[in-house]
Amino acid sequence: MVRRMILGTAGHIDHGKTALVRALTGVDTDRLPEEKRRGITIDLGFAPLALPNGETLGVVDVPGHEAFVRTMLAGASGIDLALLVIAADEGPMPQTREHLAILELLQVPQLIVALSKADLVDVDWLELVTEDVRALLAPTPFAGAEVIPTSVVSSSGIDRLRDALQRQTSNVKRQTSNAVDLFRMPVDRVFSVKGTGTVVTGTVWSGELSLESSARIMPLGSTVRIRGLQSHGQAVESIAPGTRAAIALAGVDQHAFNRGATLVAHGEWDATLIVRADLTLLAGAPELRPRTRVRFHLATSDVGARVVASGSPVAPGTARAVRIALDEPVMARAGDRFVLRSASPLATIGGGVITDPNAPRRARPMPDLGLGPSERLELFAHEAGLHGVKESTLAVRLGVAPRDVSATVQGMGSLIKNGDKWYATQALEHAREKLLQLVRAHHAQRPLEPGAPRQDIRSRLGMDQALFDQLIAQLTAGKQLVATGAELRAAGFGPELSTQQTRTSEDLMVALETAGHEPPSVAELQERFGPQTVSLLRHLERQQRVVQVEDARYYTPQAVHELVSRLQGAMAGKGELAPTDLREALGFSRKFLIPFLEFCDKRGYTARQGSGRVWRGRQTS
Repeated sequence: MVRRMILGTAGHIDHGKTALVRALTGVDTDRLPEEKRRGITIDLGFAPLALPNGETLGVVDVPGHEAFVRTMLAGASGIDLALLVIAADEGPMPQTREHLAILELLQVPQLIVALSKADLVDVDWLELVTEDVRALLAPTPFAGAEVIPTSVVSSSGIDRLRDALQRQTSNVKRQTSNAVDLFRMPVDRVFSVKGTGTVVTGTVWSGELSLESSARIMPLGSTVRIRGLQSHGQAVESIAPGTRAAIALAGVDQHAFNRGATLVAHGEWDATLIVRADLTLLAGAPELRPRTRVRFHLATSDVGARVVASGSPVAPGTARAVRIALDEPVMARAGDRFVLRSASPLATIGGGVITDPNAPRRARPMPDLGLGPSERLELFAHEAGLHGVKESTLAVRLGVAPRDVSATVQGMGSLIKNGDKWYATQALEHAREKLLQLVRAHHAQRPLEPGAPRQDIRSRLGMDQALFDQLIAQLTAGKQLVATGAELRAAGFGPELSTQQTRTSEDLMVALETAGHEPPSVAELQERFGPQTVSLLRHLERQQRVVQVEDARYYTPQAVHELVSRLQGAMAGKGELAPTDLREALGFSRKFLIPFLEFCDKRGYTARQGSGRVWRGRQTS
């Protein structure tokens, strides 16, 4: 499906934009009672324009009054062809110049100038105005634009203008609509229709949307169902890029959002408060400092903002890579064009292109202007560190179609993929070294333990499980690390006792063997053998030379075996026995009895039943 096209008007108030649209389309785009009463356009108007070749353009008519420039911006975003209307009896005026600057900042591909009200002037005057218009266009990308005198009174030039529009639509580079691209439509109107419910209108920027599919209203976040689609007043089954659309929504109230919202579907979209951009400041604009308040216009959004550039303020007439902090969340995609206006006095001062629509909160501006998708992805991955960059976000964050993401990352040796995330190779190399350092530090601090707890190391590195497992696999394959169950150890490491520790371990064993069935507590042993007692007991336990019966008490295996044998003899073949019945059989006090019985429960020798215990039938060896 070939991309449809949008024509947008521009020009000073009362220069005849709406009348010219009516002459071209037969539609009066002034729909509001106040517009009829005052005779000026206040809000956006829309109409279909049938061309001689059978193609239909969607027309967006914008207000020309300086008080409604932000409305003009909402209509101008996303147009493919601009119709700049200049009254022949007045020539270029202040809003003519501002609208032209906006069209240039938004990089509208093509422009035609209509000299309206040509019936009010003579030939000589018309030639002078035409020269003024040529001089106005000369320093812009529209220097070669056609300038066509017109009159809605006599219909002079209307057919010529229609033919020129047809020629220009053929010149505009078109893209074939790709159904798998992400759908996005900035909302320029929200209203309710009886029997239908909430309806939104807008120009489809990308992707396709079908009846009964689902979408989201952003930044609100509400999921909606598409219950009706119209384009130029006709019901359709789907809508594509370059289409003017009216969409009936189920699942959201019309008062929950307004102009500035965006309807999206497919892909991973997130509203943002921080964007990075390449900004061009107009020559006559004031210097932009970090605390300078501006208005940020993107699509139909209009929010307050501050602009920050590295090192120095943004000077008039310069282009800089900047960071823009927004007062309210907006929906953006890399490659989107935006316009800045000064807060006071209100005037267009610059604009540019989004290079990172979801920048980190404290992100610095891009290191340079004009970075390509691969260069930006490399920067994003470096900034993300061990958090990585989700591949599912790249279609939005890089501004490429989903099908082109793979081509963007292909052959990038500076990146490594794990699951749905891309990581900077340098970050992973640093993480591998850090992991080994943490394991070795654990060995140094706890030389008697067989290894470092796996999950403790992962937590200290702050990485997700999948990436951590990948690093472990790489290090074990490279024989730098040994992974055994829940523990990690550096290759070649093994718990090894010093001569003094060996002597103390043997003394501990003697103390436990001498104590028999009522061994001293860990605290009592520490008083005798010092602070290494706990580590030495755990080491002896791993060697199966002691058994931890309770948190603070260890027995010899021989003592445990003898006590379990006594318990079996006292309980086997009998029913439930209370602890008091077993104290005599085991031969020790309640302080030792209850913890030992709980140990036997855990090992499966006994089981609690009522207020006593029963033998479970497991045999001792």
